[in-house]
Formats: sequence, C-alpha cells, structure tokens
Amino acid sequence: MNEQTLSARLERVAAHVPVGARLADIGSDHAYLPVALTRRGVIAAAVAGEVALTPFHSAQCTVRENALEQLISVRLANGLGAIEAQDAITAISICGMGGETIRDILEADKSRLSGEERLILQPNGGEGPLRQWLMENGYRILCEEVLRENRFDYEIIVAERAGPVAYTARELYFGPMQMQVRSPAFVQKWQRMLRQKQRILSNFARARQDVPEQKVEDVTRQVRWIAELLA
Repeated sequence: MNEQTLSARLERVAAHVPVGARLADIGSDHAYLPVALTRRGVIAAAVAGEVALTPFHSAQCTVRENALEQLISVRLANGLGAIEAQDAITAISICGMGGETIRDILEADKSRLSGEERLILQPNGGEGPLRQWLMENGYRILCEEVLRENRFDYEIIVAERAGPVAYTARELYFGPMQMQVRSPAFVQKWQRMLRQKQRILSNFARARQDVPEQKVEDVTRQVRWIAELLA
C-alpha cells in the first residue's frame, strides 16, 4: 500500500469522502489517504494529524515526496487538536483504531467539531460504543459497510449531525444501516461472530474459576441476538 495504491479498506473509506471536501485525517500514519485523494483531485485541502513522532515524520515525507505541502498540512497533535478553525474542515476520517478510542478522540475535543463535518470512521472493533456516542451527540448514521481484508472484518461508519436520533440496543450493536442492507460480508461476519461467541460460552462452562454472572449474561444475550439476526 502507498499513496497511489490504497488498501481495499482505505479505498472504501476514500469512497465516502465528498468531492471538494476539506479533509482532516486523524491518525494519518503515512498520510496515504489525504495524499491519494489530493492527487486524484477529490479533495480541496487536507490536514494529516499524528500524535506520534515516527508516523508524523512518515506523513511529512509522503506529502513532501508528492510536492503537496501547499495543500496538505501535517501536524503533530493529539486527536482533533490537529484541527484549527481556519482549516474550515468539512470531513473528518479516523481509521484503524478501536471504536472506544475513536469515541474518546471525538469526545475529548467536541468543541473543535462545527457539526457541519461528515465523519468517516473505520473502527477496529468497539463499534457499539462508537455508535452510542454518535447517537448521544446527534449524529445520524448515513451509511455503513463491512469488508474483509487479511482475515479481519472491518466496519466503516459514515455519520453527519442531524439533530436528535434514537437507535435501539440491537441497532447500536449491529449497525442500523447494516441491519437493513444485510450485505453478504455483513452476514458472513456475524456467522463467524456467532461461532466465536458460542465457543466463549463453552469455555465459560468449562472454566474452573467463577466467571462473573454479568459477563455470562452479556455473551448469552449476544448469541441470542446474532442467532435471531441470522435466522
């Protein structure tokens, strides 16, 4: 993967970035996403934010090698701290972190969100808590998708602020749009998850030490929900 050939996962993220957007890519790593979108003429400008020095320098190098310093600002900052008011950001991508981490990034600097941005989020697990935050902060989920890459299932969640929104517990768990579309990748993911959760319950039953009752109840409920979804 490089700035010319994105991974399948980042290509799907890229597909949700509006044409002409001013993008903030938080946790940009090598800045492949903003550089690729700028080279393709999709976005007008970008900020690549990184909290760690090594990926920050990698991002600087990618931008410099593509002579895009005038269009992409690479900044060493924590989360949304990379965004400044004058950037006039219209889309924010946060990819490749746990859902709880993405949620915490959004929560920590809510004041930097104008509410006009499209959020394009690609959590590695923890989708439920992230959807909960979106709901509680008035973001409607516009689109979701599942893809499998290198034996991992990835989810992409696209949301925009639209006022009060309410999702059920099951919609937060599976994804409201996912439940409607039920793509083959979504169904296959949950078939795998059902087998995994059933194995966990079997391990609980064989465990010599006591497993907290709440934990058993949680996994039992998840198994029931998944089985009903797939029925």
